[in-house]
Amino acid sequence: MLMLILNVVYVLVAVAMIALILMQRGSGAAAGSGFGAGASGTVFGARGASNFLSKSTKWLAVVFFGISLFMAWYAGHGTRPAADQDLGLMSAPAATAPAAPAGELPAVPKADAVPAAPVPAANVPAKAESSVSGEEKPSEGSQKD
Repeated sequence: MLMLILNVVYVLVAVAMIALILMQRGSGAAAGSGFGAGASGTVFGARGASNFLSKSTKWLAVVFFGISLFMAWYAGHGTRPAADQDLGLMSAPAATAPAAPAGELPAVPKADAVPAAPVPAANVPAKAESSVSGEEKPSEGSQKD
């Protein structure tokens, strides 16, 4: 239940940080405000918006990283020890195969150990012989254009 609440707060803080960062002006906008441009149309005054938005962003970032660290710590120190968890196939010990020396391929089983299955004969028609090597005679049913 605690992790569900923290996840919801985490997402809300992330969305609020994105909104506050996008509302802030870039560093190039400060040059125009020095000459009085845009200072009269702000809600917070000439310098109030930047201070309010930057301080709010700072505290939201602190909360965001605090929740991140707590959730990482909580995930690392779970309520169940690893021995009690049902890991399925991962809980079985791995069967070890003898390792081949470095630079060598593993040994291939001998042909005597594997029974050979009979290979079926291929039903391929024989090629027609030609007088010139590399050329084939056209079969009786084909025509050249």
